[in-house]
Amino acid sequence: MDAPTTASADNGTSGGGSGWFTPHKQPEPGSEQETAESSRLAALRPVGRTAQGAETKPPAQDAPLPVPAPAPAPPPAPDAPPAPTEQAHSTATLTSHAIPNRGQAEPPPPEQRVPPQRTNPAQAQQASPDAILIRRTMAEVAPVADKVTSYFYALLFVRHPDLRSLFPAAMDTQRDRLLKALLTAAEHIDNTPVLVDYLQNLGRGHRKYGTRAEHYPAVGECLIGALSKYAENIWDPELEAAWVRTYTTISQVMIDAAARDELRAPAWWYAEVVSHDLRTPDVAVVTVRPDQPYPFLAGQYTSLETPWWPRIWRHYSFASAPRSDGLLSFHVKAVPAGWVSNALVHRARPGDILRLGPPTGSMTVDHTTDSGLLCLGGGTGIAPIKALIEDVAEHGERRPVEVFYGARTDHDLYDIDTMLRLQQSHPWLSVRAVIDQLARVQLPEAIRQYGPWNEYDAFVSGPPGMIRSGVDALRDIGIPSNRIRHDSVEELVVIGD
Repeated sequence: MDAPTTASADNGTSGGGSGWFTPHKQPEPGSEQETAESSRLAALRPVGRTAQGAETKPPAQDAPLPVPAPAPAPPPAPDAPPAPTEQAHSTATLTSHAIPNRGQAEPPPPEQRVPPQRTNPAQAQQASPDAILIRRTMAEVAPVADKVTSYFYALLFVRHPDLRSLFPAAMDTQRDRLLKALLTAAEHIDNTPVLVDYLQNLGRGHRKYGTRAEHYPAVGECLIGALSKYAENIWDPELEAAWVRTYTTISQVMIDAAARDELRAPAWWYAEVVSHDLRTPDVAVVTVRPDQPYPFLAGQYTSLETPWWPRIWRHYSFASAPRSDGLLSFHVKAVPAGWVSNALVHRARPGDILRLGPPTGSMTVDHTTDSGLLCLGGGTGIAPIKALIEDVAEHGERRPVEVFYGARTDHDLYDIDTMLRLQQSHPWLSVRAVIDQLARVQLPEAIRQYGPWNEYDAFVSGPPGMIRSGVDALRDIGIPSNRIRHDSVEELVVIGD
């Protein structure tokens, strides 16, 4: 996405391979260890569905299962999250997780990302037995999260070496996404609607990596192997059974979502760069033409891959509402060590071919109401705000739209002329620039000076810090959380590399 965001994790360091770890010793044929591991794999094996809807049932539990052969591709993380600008989204639920932020850093998601939420005592009392065990595991491994994720990928690449080529050469950012995805899923394990929506987005997003139903057992096997090693103080058959049930459910939701999506959309779209407008030394507006119709909604974001960095996807918000000519525009800010963002700003030219993942995100306008829109956009986070304005105009509505365009300096208001032209064309639109230079005034403070905002729906897009402070300010002035829309901060961090 190319909405607000923070510096992305897209850096030039290399890492991750199986060479860091001692290869896993396979159990002797016929041993108790092999029998136990085969049983575990059988339980983890989800029901695969083809695009035609045929089911591949898992083997009977009493039938001995060999360790699965190396699978071509596990679910990598996307782009998350996570709203967006170039954000590095996490895509794989239990293998890697990409989430989006809108605007500046390359972070990205599902995919619509679901921000982790703290569990209060009341929620804990209502939690299911499996949820309690899953959260207990996560609390146990949290202090050694880096070791858990590194060991997970070591197991995956040693036991299933064919999967390594499906992941980026540098695994630094990829490793972090695993625990973020796990924490998100664990926090919402008892909230079925939220969890299913989150997982379905991930399942659809994983298609662009070549992920298939048969890849999920390998991921589950190595995930449980890593968790059992670093949660050994509490690990027991009951805990393992809870993880098997949970992972089986999670993977099945993703598999089913991918199968349904296969019937109606490609795994990715090719898109030709048709214009490249360098607005500042580090911000460019990139416009592309997809090779086939690309349906999306104003306020959403997508994941994007360049030809210079294969298998590295970053999330960017659409900078306009759907257009009759089918063109798509993104605002991209080059961030330090950002592979994708720097390639798009400094290297991309008309004629270059990019790849786009599916659209995602829920920061969209509800046209069934006549509530006003209060929009806070920071940096390149102004891109999806501009799209929302166009969306309101196209629906012929005259609901009030108030925009606060935040920037650190005048120089960073790279799209202010466009916003002022829109204001001149639409009397229901008001645009205010808020300059944070020398801490003269900050965006949250500026919002409090105007209003009241009781009858407004709020939209926040920008760097993670701005998202947090903006949401806090909106709540302080009385706007309820269910009327504040933004892509999750976690996703956004990855979205704007």
